[in-house]
Amino acid sequence: MKKVLEMRNINKFYFGNQVLKNVNLDLEEGEIHGLVGENGAGKTTLMNILFGMPVIHSTGGFEGEIYVNGKKVDIDSPRKAMELGIGMVHQEFMLLPNFTVTENIKLNREITKKNIFSRVFGKSLETLDFKQMRKEAREALNTIGMMGIDEWFPVAGLPVAHKQFVEIAREIDKKNLKVLVLDEPTAVLSEAEAETLLNVIRTLSQKGIAIIFISHRLAEVLAVSHRITILRDGAVVDSGPASSFTLAEVAEKMVGRKIEALNLPKRQKEPSDDDIIMSIRNLQVKMPGEEVKDFSIDIRRGEILGIGGLAGHGKLGIANGIAGVYPASGTVLLEGKPYKLNDPMYALANGIVYLSEDRRGVGLLLDESVEMNIVATAVQAFGKFTKRFLFLNLLDKKAIREHALKMIKELDIRCKGPTQPVRRLSGGNQQKVCLARAFTLEPKILFVSEPTRGIDVGAKRLVLDHLVQMNRNLGVTIVMTSSELAELRSICDRIAIVAEGKLSAILPPSASDAEFGLAMAGELQEVAQRG
Repeated sequence: MKKVLEMRNINKFYFGNQVLKNVNLDLEEGEIHGLVGENGAGKTTLMNILFGMPVIHSTGGFEGEIYVNGKKVDIDSPRKAMELGIGMVHQEFMLLPNFTVTENIKLNREITKKNIFSRVFGKSLETLDFKQMRKEAREALNTIGMMGIDEWFPVAGLPVAHKQFVEIAREIDKKNLKVLVLDEPTAVLSEAEAETLLNVIRTLSQKGIAIIFISHRLAEVLAVSHRITILRDGAVVDSGPASSFTLAEVAEKMVGRKIEALNLPKRQKEPSDDDIIMSIRNLQVKMPGEEVKDFSIDIRRGEILGIGGLAGHGKLGIANGIAGVYPASGTVLLEGKPYKLNDPMYALANGIVYLSEDRRGVGLLLDESVEMNIVATAVQAFGKFTKRFLFLNLLDKKAIREHALKMIKELDIRCKGPTQPVRRLSGGNQQKVCLARAFTLEPKILFVSEPTRGIDVGAKRLVLDHLVQMNRNLGVTIVMTSSELAELRSICDRIAIVAEGKLSAILPPSASDAEFGLAMAGELQEVAQRG
């Protein structure tokens, strides 16, 4: 079979940190090649290299070689990739909502026709040939079985699933398409919609288009792929025919890695089932891409509970639902009393503090100072660090400064001082500012999502150390959601694995890679509460 693509010995460094390590990937004509790995395994970086994305070339480029149809190529831009017949449907939609389906499919490849003015003054005065554009858009939609999508309908009014199919139709419309990269194409689709998409992928394969299929839904990858490549920590750990893997084997190879255990201090009183601080039953959370369908668990007072699972299965939705960030339903008891969902201020008032996975987008006021970021929520929610003057509540700048200096010292926040804008701090120090804000709110339960995402190894260890200290010294119950299973295993008492929006298993940190792999795949037959 003819090889249409080869990526040989690909290495990539970001600011001294190697994120791809001698990766090899090849693709045959008409082949569906599944590419799997945890968040941070290197899948997106590898595809960004293939598609010539600016983020690669603005950070020093990469090492290695790429061949298309046996010829070595230099892909230095997305335009070059498209000229070579490489198309990509990104995880985030790249559609213009106020344009029609046809206009989006033909964007930057519009068809024009001559008129009386263009014949005199040149091609620049040609007009759009809407009839031909509509015809070709219709053909692309029909090719992927989307007869029900009106090609003149505005994209803004389409269901999410139809938007995904429009993205694919846009790539299919490119006449020289040889390789199509699909990055998490089913993440926002229902099971029925996902099955339709898998059939579309099979159809494209039969037409000779080679496809790289990236998905955290491992059952789909096994169902549709001819071959599978598994990445872990930037390296290929296995590659072979899809038929040679079981779902559990793929999951195990994705998550297995060396665990660096932290030296955890003993508690005066160990958590137990006799002292439940929060009881969650039948929780549902409408968080796009991380929907929780039916999650139940009892959280022990004083424990560090880990929540893990593959991306898109709902692990991030749990904290967002409890904190009132996304619409939630279900029954929750806090210290035996009914807990009100969908009210962020109620959550704060009752000692439920949430540190978002989106540190820069939600967790921080980037243009404000370190000290204001540390106290902002406490000021707004509880009126702390203020003093009364006549009829006004004014900021107590002396108290703010004293508290900020204390937090900077305790958490070793590397900054020029309390007045430095948070935007100018490193990722690790920004995360420590978030932790300082959490300390300041004196939580009963701290829900923290992806606390080490995007920070270097040294800073990761410091952040985990501080969470352990918060738990041991202040008795704070911590619920930590992370894509890094090794981190969960290093500090957590128990780890709840979420699969398909539901609790798959509760495992001790010492459970085997195989058990975690089975749980992430939703293959454990019984919920193991062995903590």
